[in-house]
Amino acid sequence: MSDALPPVVDDRTWRDALSDLRVREKAATRELDAIAAQRRRLPMVEMPDYTLIGPDGPIRLVDIFAGRSQLIVYNHMWSNGAEFQCGGCTSFTAQFTRLDFLDNYDARFVIVTNGPIDEALAYKARVGNAMAWYSSAESTFGADVDAAPGEGFGVNVFLRDGDTVYRTWHTSGRGVEQLSHTFPLIDTLPRGRREEWQDMPDGWPTTPTYSGWLDSPDFARLYGE
Repeated sequence: MSDALPPVVDDRTWRDALSDLRVREKAATRELDAIAAQRRRLPMVEMPDYTLIGPDGPIRLVDIFAGRSQLIVYNHMWSNGAEFQCGGCTSFTAQFTRLDFLDNYDARFVIVTNGPIDEALAYKARVGNAMAWYSSAESTFGADVDAAPGEGFGVNVFLRDGDTVYRTWHTSGRGVEQLSHTFPLIDTLPRGRREEWQDMPDGWPTTPTYSGWLDSPDFARLYGE
């Protein structure tokens, strides 16, 4: 690792530099508030009456809400028969271990994968995942919400009005990153993620993209059965 360090200054100079940064941080916070306000004003689209597969067998999408009016779904990438699935998906969903706070917001957060439910539940146990898992292997749900088999991952949000379900929001790629606490924490560090694509000070250590991420076998070793 490089021994490059930030410049050392007196306390007043450091506080002035921090104040300059704070202006941008506050502007970013206000912009995120404005984005959230625009998101709340999005239209929505009615969904078909999908049937997925849960731990206890077939279940309608509307029943996955478990009586709540709002549902967040993480569409997990899947390769049938693989011992370990997508490391990025596994890393993202591993963060969510205590979701009861969503009850106060009339919401639930679950995982849906295109893989067979038996494999999905076995994988959940293998890597110590704490979320509720469902399978869309016997429906077009995954493809219809932009996470077709073999094509990718994403987050979808739904609103229930009686027995009718509406799709209200979707993101994928680095948009999913914004919903995690992993990278916001790492980005506060002086050396950050150290990934080679990032804007780094001269002499700062860099590593190949993804090289610092935990992979699925790491989660199995750390948290699995």
